[in-house]
Amino acid sequence: MTNTTKNILTGLGIAVAAIALFLMALPTILHSAGLHPKYEGETVSLPGKRALVITTSHSMLNLPGEATGKPTGVMASEMTHPYYNFLDAGMQVDVASIKGGAIPVDPSTLFYMIKTPEDDRFLQDPTFQAKVKNSMRIDDVDFTQYDIIFMSGGWGAAYDLGYSDVLAKKISEAYYAQTPVIGGVCHGVLGLINAKDRDGNLLIANRKMTGVSDKQIKELGISMTPQHPEAELRKAGVLYESNSAFRDFFATHVVVDDEQRFVTGQNQNSGHATSQAMMALVKNQSKDNQ
Repeated sequence: MTNTTKNILTGLGIAVAAIALFLMALPTILHSAGLHPKYEGETVSLPGKRALVITTSHSMLNLPGEATGKPTGVMASEMTHPYYNFLDAGMQVDVASIKGGAIPVDPSTLFYMIKTPEDDRFLQDPTFQAKVKNSMRIDDVDFTQYDIIFMSGGWGAAYDLGYSDVLAKKISEAYYAQTPVIGGVCHGVLGLINAKDRDGNLLIANRKMTGVSDKQIKELGISMTPQHPEAELRKAGVLYESNSAFRDFFATHVVVDDEQRFVTGQNQNSGHATSQAMMALVKNQSKDNQ
């Protein structure tokens, strides 16, 4: 073997090792940049309270009317983070979807560089997995019996949450039941856009809210979905808020409306803070009623 060949092989070995080290460090790098920040705020205990996590039933990323496309669904962390926050607070947690049955979980959100500890916990949790494989249909669920209604996002939610008349009606019923704190993150907030008050006006008009930004959607290059949260919230008269970063994929923001009935999170990074803020409101409501 010539020295030139040895040098080439040595260089290739170094390059492969460097790539391997980079890939191993990638989850840490993304986390440090702002992806899925650790929640370090106050937590509460809510034994005896009930939470409902709602997701999409749409499983394909495509243009409306197309029959093929990349698999999608709910973003894993936008379902697992609130679920385990509620569960660990002592709440009873149910899972529902637009059509019921098996919930599509976007496989790309379980890639090693994006996957969270809560996602790993889900993959080892037969009880939670059973709820996801046999989710309740929203038509069959009484929203007024819950203390928290949380709508998860993911690209699939852009195809069905904002188009569901049933969901809109049940959000309105939950609001007028006075008890439930209502909200969600990312594309999940689309489930709020058609809910109406008793006069037929949009329920969320003139409320402060957030959802995934148009900037983030543009940066990710996925604009084919039929609805975009920032645009739809603005159409509904929402006082839209968001934070920005060098890429909004690494930003996060949580908004509580002035009435303290709606809590919305900007994107996949907001699941912990959004669900914790919802529980804090429920806790305060319980104190006020004592």
